[in-house]
Amino acid sequence: MATKKGMEVVKGLDIKRYMGRWYEIASFPSRFQPKNGANTRATYTLREDGTVNVLNETWSDGKRGFIEGSAYKADNGSDEAKLKVKFWVPPFLPIFPVVGDYWVLHLDEEYQYALIGQPSRKYLWILCRQPHLDEGIYNQLVEKAIEQGYDVSKLHKTTHTDPPPESQVAPDDTKGIWWFKSLLGK
Repeated sequence: MATKKGMEVVKGLDIKRYMGRWYEIASFPSRFQPKNGANTRATYTLREDGTVNVLNETWSDGKRGFIEGSAYKADNGSDEAKLKVKFWVPPFLPIFPVVGDYWVLHLDEEYQYALIGQPSRKYLWILCRQPHLDEGIYNQLVEKAIEQGYDVSKLHKTTHTDPPPESQVAPDDTKGIWWFKSLLGK
């Protein structure tokens, strides 16, 4: 049985340039996101203490589901783009911290598209500053994921509307239904 080589991670990430909105172009399905979610995106904002505010949003059944958390360097002594993300669940009554890895596996020089993964290779995201990504670039990122040992047959493209919705357009899922559905994998 072949062993998977170690992952190559971006070095020297300019965290300030990385801030802003990123649209999910494709990802591995996750129990943390609704199966019928669309217009999924993340907005990153640098805090004064050097950590990052993370706002993940997705639209499902006409409602905006969202969760806020934080991200921080996994090892302050390393120049690798290995971050930890932490969310409190359930989001409407934060009790339990859920911490995960967020590794930037590839990032273009202009900080316009990225490949994000984590060491177990159970999660993978292709992100872009725009809701649509050139198919040639998308295919290059898929190839990079294969080189990193990912089973890209699990990759699912995310639906986006044109123009994408703004947060104020749809009612929020304030009852936490999205979070409960995510536990059931729906």
